[in-house]
Amino acid sequence: MTRSSRDTQTVFHLDQVSKAIIEQLQQDGRRSYAAIGKVVGLSEAAVRQRVQRLIEAGVMQVVAVTDPLQMGFARQAMVGVRVAGQLESVADAIAALDEVDYVVVTAGSYDLLVEVVCESDEHLLELISGRIRAIDGVAMTETFMYLQLRKQTYSWGVR
Repeated sequence: MTRSSRDTQTVFHLDQVSKAIIEQLQQDGRRSYAAIGKVVGLSEAAVRQRVQRLIEAGVMQVVAVTDPLQMGFARQAMVGVRVAGQLESVADAIAALDEVDYVVVTAGSYDLLVEVVCESDEHLLELISGRIRAIDGVAMTETFMYLQLRKQTYSWGVR
């Protein structure tokens, strides 16, 4: 793995072994390092070290993906945000909110797309009206409430 800088983000150039490790974990995040090592041709310890470096570098996360409804959250929504002024500071302020699990800077009708998970409609209303719209630079929001999740996957492979 070697690093190169692109704007403010660090980009890792992954070798084929690191890519193979990532693919193995995308298929099953609980797969043992020993099993991964057999597939990619490394020892268990070497796989463990590579995984740790990939995590520390922010290349990947190994997490349990849950169904928010079964975890007590009754409302998920995507919020389109238009910004007047400094885009990065607004994105950072929104990203700091506990209910926010996804913030992306976009081109098009919205400057930001923000995914939120809330306990109730009242919680969602308070979050949007009381906190997101109160952030300096937020010009407008539009909320898209999730009615049903039809597909969610994180196994898009590596290039």
